[in-house]
Amino acid sequence: MRKFFNLFLFLFIATVSFSFFGSKEKTVEWKLGHNANTDHIWHETAVEFSEAVETKTNGKVKVKIFPNGQLGSETDMINSVRLGTLDMVLTGETLQNWAPKAALMAVPYAFRDLNHMNTVLNGEIGQEIKENIQTNAGLIPLYYHERAPRNLTTNREIKSVGDLKGMIIRVPDVPIFVKTWEKLEAKPTPMSLQEVFTSLQQNTIHAQENPYDLIYSLGFYEVQKYAYETEHVIQWIYATVGEKQFNKLTPEQQTAVLEAAEEAQLFAQGKFQEFITTSRQNLLDKGMKIVSVNKEEYQNKIMPEMQNILTPEQYELYLKIVNTK
Repeated sequence: MRKFFNLFLFLFIATVSFSFFGSKEKTVEWKLGHNANTDHIWHETAVEFSEAVETKTNGKVKVKIFPNGQLGSETDMINSVRLGTLDMVLTGETLQNWAPKAALMAVPYAFRDLNHMNTVLNGEIGQEIKENIQTNAGLIPLYYHERAPRNLTTNREIKSVGDLKGMIIRVPDVPIFVKTWEKLEAKPTPMSLQEVFTSLQQNTIHAQENPYDLIYSLGFYEVQKYAYETEHVIQWIYATVGEKQFNKLTPEQQTAVLEAAEEAQLFAQGKFQEFITTSRQNLLDKGMKIVSVNKEEYQNKIMPEMQNILTPEQYELYLKIVNTK
């Protein structure tokens, strides 16, 4: 009887201990950084993603969001994810500094329109770019944002491409952007997005180029008079997570994160058109002058130079994109 009682007591204690410690399973807390403000669609979508992840993992995985470039420039944040001090970052063509094929996310005049871009990124070429990012940068794309075309803003009146000669233009720290504006005889200056407003205000740079949503959310209309609809780049941006961080999750948690990413994708697509239309109108309401340009003039200057701007590997992929129906 004593042996039976001891065995029962042992099993009881073991069961209670397992239940207690099992319930104390460690919560995973990810940090996600991006460059937009809290009114931006990127942030709103990140909030949707965070809430979905927490719900689907029963609170075992949480995502804390750091907007407004709080954690540094895009390049800084990519490095932080690779080092493991940050877990997620919204990033695009800047990834080409690690993954060369990521350059094709933002090649000037490669995409005819957003439908063409979506066809490419959701097909074999898009998969090739994603795999290149994961293999070379160690980041896994989870969902993406369509972006409005990039346009040039300045305080100078521009009547033709020739007026760009000598103009100091802020560009992202991306080789293809630097080379492109050099071909237009401007003086491209790579700079963190957080430094642009002050640099424009102090006239250390003359111009910058970005989609309307960032031009508005970062307040560039306060220090720039004109927005020229060059629409020189149609692109997308990924919400990425570090491969090492993702692989530390349980299989069930990984599935939950991927499901949350699918929902975030649908949320972003549903909001995109209204968001971009509103951003453009907001700039007009703030007194910015939006000017149409002869895009063919820009295309004719840039497109013949793409073979010189891109590496042979990038150029081969570029031709595939251009020829995608």
